Amino acid sequence: MLVITRRINQSIIIDGQIEVVVTAITKEGVRLGITAPREMEIYRREVFETIAEANRQATLNSTKSAATALLRAKLMKSKPPKG
Repeated sequence: MLVITRRINQSIIIDGQIEVVVTAITKEGVRLGITAPREMEIYRREVFETIAEANRQATLNSTKSAATALLRAKLMKSKPPKG
């Protein structure tokens, strides 16, 4: 982890594309401004973690559904016809 000191209106550049500027410092925290290409997704950590968990759950549910359908199809093929 890189730890640096920046004052108001000072910035850092990440990968030549993202600029993070300190816009204010208060008792409650630091206010940052971020300039990045439009196609780049930027999230607060708690929002990112919520999205990642929702994606994991969707993948698990999708995998379970696909596995259930595959098992049903195999069972239907292996059952002898009635009658």
